[in-house]
Amino acid sequence: MYEFASGGGFAGHPLVAGLSREGDLMLRTLLDELSLLPGIQILTSRDPRLPALPRTDTIVPAPGEDCFALYARGVAACDAAWPTAPETDGVLERLATETLRQGRTLLGCRPDAVHVAGSKRATATVLRNARVPVVPTLALADAFPPLQGPWVVKPDDGAGCEDTLVVPDAPAARERLQEAPGRLVAQPWIAGIPMSLSLLCAEGRAMLLACNVQHACIVEGAVTVEGITVNAVPDAEGRYAHLAARVAAALPGLWGYVGLDFVLTERGPVVLEINPRLTTSCCALQEARGIGVAAMVLDLLRSSLLNAMPVAGEGEPVRIGLEISRAS
Repeated sequence: MYEFASGGGFAGHPLVAGLSREGDLMLRTLLDELSLLPGIQILTSRDPRLPALPRTDTIVPAPGEDCFALYARGVAACDAAWPTAPETDGVLERLATETLRQGRTLLGCRPDAVHVAGSKRATATVLRNARVPVVPTLALADAFPPLQGPWVVKPDDGAGCEDTLVVPDAPAARERLQEAPGRLVAQPWIAGIPMSLSLLCAEGRAMLLACNVQHACIVEGAVTVEGITVNAVPDAEGRYAHLAARVAAALPGLWGYVGLDFVLTERGPVVLEINPRLTTSCCALQEARGIGVAAMVLDLLRSSLLNAMPVAGEGEPVRIGLEISRAS
């Protein structure tokens, strides 16, 4: 089990408190679930500045060792690896690739899917070609449609709301893109309710685990997500399950737990991005739905059939508070 923020990703750099807390929450959730399963030995990595994990074999960064070398060392000692890391700068893709390079079982999305999902522009292109409703995502060289109203400028490979700013119109968005034309993208502001789906994916199919609501606000132009209510909305009509199925079919390398961010508009859901990894919402699935993510992902190794998995809408909503501006 490797989690970037709490597991050595900031080695040699100051810890980011909110990111480390959120990462630690995901890691501890999975460790608790895995500890209940028979026949499994767990190894994880740990930033030595954080409290030690009880009853868990742990490795820590050696002097001068970066996160990739640390991860490779851990993978070499295991049969399977479950990396959780940001898509920023290709980090998650590199970890997934390293797992397969060493011939180990990857308990996560395949590198080709991570590569696409790691770019908001590439994701929009793939989903648009598959006729999935997705927000237009433009680079500086693209022609902007004649849309009125605010635009959102963000890193193409950023995680969640990282460095996400709202600007008043398309000309302001283009001006902002000029500051980093190869890194930033612009999206028109989509009015509606910010939501996410917790999914289990395999072989181009998806099973909906929960429909979640993100509690977002704008502070001095920056988008901030203050919390998530997991299992907030039932899917009685099946439209969220249908959306999940279409996204998984468009990107068949999605495997295991996946998060899908979208805006629920008056005309229906519009996809913002795909998170090809664990998201914070997974931490409340046990309480909200009685779902053990770790067991479900391991079950996919034995059978990729998803028709026996639970559907969303049962259980109770559970809210998770966040300290940072980050979607789930």
